[in-house]
Amino acid sequence: MNSTISSGEKPIRLMEQGNIKESGSFKIADKLKDYMLLVKFNLSFMVVFSAVISYLLAPLVRVYDWKAIILLFVGGMLVTGSANAINQAMEYQTDAMMKRTAGRPVASGRMSVAEAMSFAVICGLTGIFLLWHFNFLTALLSVISLFFYAFIYTPLKKVSSVAVLAGAIPGAMPCLIGWAAGNDSLSAGGWILFAIQFFWQFPHFWAIAWIAHKDYSAAGFKLLPSGEGQTKYSALQAVIYSLLLLPVGVLPYFNGMSGNISLIIVAVANIFMVTTCVRLYREMTIQAARRVMFGSYIYLPVVLLALLIDKVPY
Repeated sequence: MNSTISSGEKPIRLMEQGNIKESGSFKIADKLKDYMLLVKFNLSFMVVFSAVISYLLAPLVRVYDWKAIILLFVGGMLVTGSANAINQAMEYQTDAMMKRTAGRPVASGRMSVAEAMSFAVICGLTGIFLLWHFNFLTALLSVISLFFYAFIYTPLKKVSSVAVLAGAIPGAMPCLIGWAAGNDSLSAGGWILFAIQFFWQFPHFWAIAWIAHKDYSAAGFKLLPSGEGQTKYSALQAVIYSLLLLPVGVLPYFNGMSGNISLIIVAVANIFMVTTCVRLYREMTIQAARRVMFGSYIYLPVVLLALLIDKVPY
């Protein structure tokens, strides 16, 4: 029997092989995309950005060590990604109820809870190990941050709006982690950066909760300050916490961390935040909440970069 492939069969076989390879490539790409969604890459990037800037602001860091910067970035991304993955594994049922989160890998059924948790454990342990390279304090703070976010903030979201306060602690911990990595201790500068990011989170997160209030309420989340949701009281709380940024924002200058230029930039950024929150209080609309949300996204990198560029050398 002749085992050779006829000329007509060759193109068909080649097309089938090509389709198999292409299908495999798509599966790999889809899996990578799911892992990116699982760790909330964009959010994690912004969180770790503050850790790196805090590290560079530490007084002992006088020369940029790119190896250390990359190590901090990768370790921070792994720990933050681990916390986000645990969050999604624990909340997959409620995520499936909300339009904005229904497409997440675990909520949609594309990934099992076991796979998400396994990935989270591997990422978390690897990240903590990498951060231990700097010192024990840096690794310990990353463990506390991960635990607080995954096992205190996450379950509290269905209990009370105090969850936002609980979530603001691990949300600001990257500043302490970065400072400890660069300074080997927690001095006033690290706590000042922590305070800036801590108070910033309230108007930022409440704006998101305002926009997604229907989704959150349907899933049983209680995230706005008022039990009735989008009320004047909730908007007023955003104004109050944005006002708290005004005195906190001048502390880097008086602590000798940064100079006059950053003092002015931070003051302008803080006034901008207060203005957008006041506008939310006056207008009480989704559009006004979006201004607060997008304004807060701009605020944090502007403030941190201003402090870094205007860092006072020790």
